[in-house]
Amino acid sequence: MTNWWQRNIVEPDKLPLLLFTLAFVVTFLVARVVTRLIRAGRGPFKNNVAATGLHVHHAVPGLVLLLTGTLLAVGAPPTTLWRSVAAVLTGIGASLVLDEFALILHLDDVYWSDEGQASVQAVSLTVMCLLAMLVGLTPFGVHDVGRTEVGVRSTGILSVIAVIAATVVCAMKGKYRLGLLAIFVPPVAIAGAIRLARPGSRWFVRHYADQPDRRLEATERATHFDAKWDPLFRRIGDLVAGRPDQ
Repeated sequence: MTNWWQRNIVEPDKLPLLLFTLAFVVTFLVARVVTRLIRAGRGPFKNNVAATGLHVHHAVPGLVLLLTGTLLAVGAPPTTLWRSVAAVLTGIGASLVLDEFALILHLDDVYWSDEGQASVQAVSLTVMCLLAMLVGLTPFGVHDVGRTEVGVRSTGILSVIAVIAATVVCAMKGKYRLGLLAIFVPPVAIAGAIRLARPGSRWFVRHYADQPDRRLEATERATHFDAKWDPLFRRIGDLVAGRPDQ
């Protein structure tokens, strides 16, 4: 454990990133618990925070903390202590803002609606990217590596580039969940990039316009997949974010 901490956290100077990740995840979980208690009228938080009758969303203090942490990161002395404090403040602020990503996107209070699930998706994507960086997918920052490790890291860089390209194709084909999963399971991106696009996606509209057979096959596959897996995905989403209002 000590060797892992030294090599993967201390030596590459990832302690601020680790603190940012922990603050981000813990804040999101706490925010969701508190908002669900408010919604249910239980616990110490009976009502939403309001100022002179105005509902203050938690993205507002999130922005304040995010700006404070950012200013501290760029303006304070570059010591481990100040960078750590800035990482925690920025992580908390970023989590509070992204937890209301759907509200910012729609310019409407859609927190407990189906559209509000976009906030959970944005947070999930951010957490996966942070964890990927922590476990060593960033191929820079370790000193005194040997020739063999340089070769391994170069191969890793090329592999990451290939996975990123495949993930972009997945997104163009409307397969966002596969793109998210591909961060930790790279072959998933390749499989998603090869398979047919989902109806309505940019790839579907652009590349299948003159291929009615392919459009029909893609639509049938998507319908079958959604009927089989959407109930499970919805239950997971409701468990994390709360059941949307009907």
